[in-house]
Amino acid sequence: MKLTKDEKLFQQYQRGLLKEKRIVFTWQLSIAVIFFLSWEITSRFYIIDPLLFSSPTKIFELIITRISNGTMFSHISITLFETLLGFLIGTIGGVLIATSLWYSDRFANIMDPYLVIFNAMPKVALGPILIVALGPGYMSIIAMGFIISVIVTTLVVYRAFLEVDQNYTMVLRSFGATKSQIFKEAIFPAALPVMISTLKVNVGLSWVGVIVGEYLVSKQGLGYLIIYGFQVFDFTLVMSSLVIIAILAALMYKGVEKLEHWLIRHTK
Repeated sequence: MKLTKDEKLFQQYQRGLLKEKRIVFTWQLSIAVIFFLSWEITSRFYIIDPLLFSSPTKIFELIITRISNGTMFSHISITLFETLLGFLIGTIGGVLIATSLWYSDRFANIMDPYLVIFNAMPKVALGPILIVALGPGYMSIIAMGFIISVIVTTLVVYRAFLEVDQNYTMVLRSFGATKSQIFKEAIFPAALPVMISTLKVNVGLSWVGVIVGEYLVSKQGLGYLIIYGFQVFDFTLVMSSLVIIAILAALMYKGVEKLEHWLIRHTK
């Protein structure tokens, strides 16, 4: 069957996208390989201090050993659970607060200075207060992840709601749409790309919040392993924990990308 001109152009466009993805992936893989090779070589030849920076081979040997004997899984699972929960609560809470601000201009005007002030506050300083208020357990660590991400989410998503083209809302109002209908049919779908971008930012913020929380209070988790490694001068353990955090954060980021593609396909 002979293809039309438009179909040929579409296929050519798809091939171009696939080629670009392969180029990007090749560069990403090459940078990672060069980084770890350089790290290994400079460590073995004492260009960098191997005691302080360790080396990829020692790090991966330690990770494999601890995974094999089961001592690493508990720390990974605890930190991952805390991060995912803080990420979800912070993101959902931020979207709900932003929605409340959009629904009520008076509420938005009242809360505006408080949101700016709270966003400017160093969240790490709230750690001891959270520990006293919620106790030295999971709740205070999850709360730290929530606090770090919720205000950023609120401010970004609320700004996205306000920047939606007013012509959309005017058309819906002319047909007698309620505010809830306007939000459902125009505001929320138009702001969806910004909310997905906020999810990507919140991946990093949630990890920061949880790791800081584990620094302060936890007796388990990857943050605890980092602090313990510093205390006993086991920098291979420290770097191993950082490598695992980087891998898990990258997987979370890829998960958000998959969600983004799914939402784009199902909201057209």
